[in-house]
Amino acid sequence: MAATDDKKQASAPEISRRDFLTRLGYASALTLAAGGLGLALYDPKGPAPFQVQKALSGLGDFRDRNRAVAAPQMAIVRGADRKAMVERGMQALGGMESFIQRGDRVLIKVNAAFATPASLGATTHPETLAAVAGLCFRAGAAQVLVTDHPINNPDSCFEISGLAAATRTAGARLVLPRPGLFAPLSLPGGQLLQNWPVLAGVFPGVNRVIVVSPVKDHQRAGASLTLKNLYGFLGGRRNVFHQDINGIITELAQMLRPTLSVLDGTVSMMTNGPTGGSLSDLKETGTMIVSTDPVAADAVGLELLERTLNDVPYLRMAETAGAGVADYRRLNPVMVDAKT
Repeated sequence: MAATDDKKQASAPEISRRDFLTRLGYASALTLAAGGLGLALYDPKGPAPFQVQKALSGLGDFRDRNRAVAAPQMAIVRGADRKAMVERGMQALGGMESFIQRGDRVLIKVNAAFATPASLGATTHPETLAAVAGLCFRAGAAQVLVTDHPINNPDSCFEISGLAAATRTAGARLVLPRPGLFAPLSLPGGQLLQNWPVLAGVFPGVNRVIVVSPVKDHQRAGASLTLKNLYGFLGGRRNVFHQDINGIITELAQMLRPTLSVLDGTVSMMTNGPTGGSLSDLKETGTMIVSTDPVAADAVGLELLERTLNDVPYLRMAETAGAGVADYRRLNPVMVDAKT
C-alpha cells in the first residue's frame, strides 16, 4: 500500500465501479499469491506461505471459553510505569498463566501505523509490548508473534517506533506484511467485508491473540483504541472504508475476537489523531486497561479522551453486534493502584 497517512486517506473519493472491480481483482490475485508468489516471497524467519483452502468468514474467536464466569474480566490500573501496570493488571485477572498455557502460540497485534518515535504516542509503546510478550513467555508460550500492516513502510514503522527492538529483546518474532500472507475474507452478514484481503497468513497455528493499543484521538472515527487497531489486519485500498468508519469498525469487531485487550492510556493523544506529531497533543492520563472485552476496554479509553459513547457510535454498534459491552461498569472492573 502506498505510504500515506490516515488523514490523507480520509479524503478519498466515493468508490466507483472501477474501484470495486479493482478490489475484486486484487483479492483474487492475493489468493494466487498465497501459493506461487507467497512461496517466492517466503521469509524463513516468518510463517510458512499461507495456502487458502476455502473462503474465510473471520479471523477467529480466541476468547477463553473455559474461563469461569465469576473470574475478573477487566482491570483498570493507575500509574506511570507501563511494565508495572501491565503486570499488576494481569495479576488482577488471575495472571497471564490463566490465559496462556504452556506450548501456546500467541499473536500480539500492535498499532505500528506510522514511522514516528514512541514519544509521540501514535503507536503502541514498546515498553507495553515488551511487558505483554514477557508475561506470555513466563506463562509458557512456545512462540510469540508480533504483527501489523502499517500505513507507512513497515520496516520503518517498526524500527522508528521502537517496536522492532522491543520484539527482538522480548524474544518474540516480528511478522511483516507481504502479499503471500493475505487472503480474501467475506464476513457473514457483513456489508463491507466481502471478498476483502486480510492478513490471515499470520494465524495458522496461533491459539491466543492479544491486541495491544495506545489511546488516541482519531479525526474520522473519534477515537483509535482496541477495535480501531484491528484495521491493521486489512489489506487493499482500505481507505475506502473511511466513508463508513463506524460500520467497518463494527465488522472488524466481529471478524476477530481476541483473548485479551491491553489498552495503554499511560499517555493519551487528545488531539490531532491519529498521527499527532507534537507533544502538545498528549496528556498524561496514567491508566492501563486490561480486559477480556475489547468494547468495554475502549469505553474506558473514551473517558480518558474525555468523550462519551455518543461521540463514538461504533462502540454501541459493536455491542449490538455481540462483540462486548459498552457499559464497562457491568464487568465490575478491578481497580488497581500501581503508583507505589
